[in-house]
Amino acid sequence: MKKLPRTFYDRDTVLVARELLGKWLVHRAENIERIGRIVEVEAYLGPHDLAAHSSKGLTERTKVMFGPPGHAYVYLIYGLHHCMNVVTEREGNGAAVLLRAIEPIKNISGRTCGPGLLCRAMDIDRRLNAHDLLSDDFFIAEPKVPESFSIVKRPRIGVDYAGTWAKKRLRFYIKGNSFVSRRG
Repeated sequence: MKKLPRTFYDRDTVLVARELLGKWLVHRAENIERIGRIVEVEAYLGPHDLAAHSSKGLTERTKVMFGPPGHAYVYLIYGLHHCMNVVTEREGNGAAVLLRAIEPIKNISGRTCGPGLLCRAMDIDRRLNAHDLLSDDFFIAEPKVPESFSIVKRPRIGVDYAGTWAKKRLRFYIKGNSFVSRRG
């Protein structure tokens, strides 16, 4: 497996989001290698994007988003579910891509169609917050055999509070994939 280099993440967030589709999320822990194919993502463009956590500025929680690209931003929502983002663009920008759904490839049980379910199935929690995605135990890689697919572009989910930003088509998923959390 070939890990994605730092330069992959240090680019425009929308481009990174689209190109994360089809890549493999790999987590090696306790002698178990879990692999899931990324099939749905959402782009969060920085402090000007009112749906992004970074829109509240630099805080203890969001500092990872402002850090160097290629790190995991993992947080807890509703006190129950972990969510994982991939930090993108240059340091100080506050942009990231939320991983919304994966297709199980290896050692994954349970549902994976939603950010909380994805994290539960991949054993991702806040211990992995700020983890460098160029490490050997938690990373994103090129699939063994690249494939072609069509990408669907839709508004993000659950960000109605963000005004006009809620309607922006910044959610991307692989057309026809049965593991996508929500179609349309």
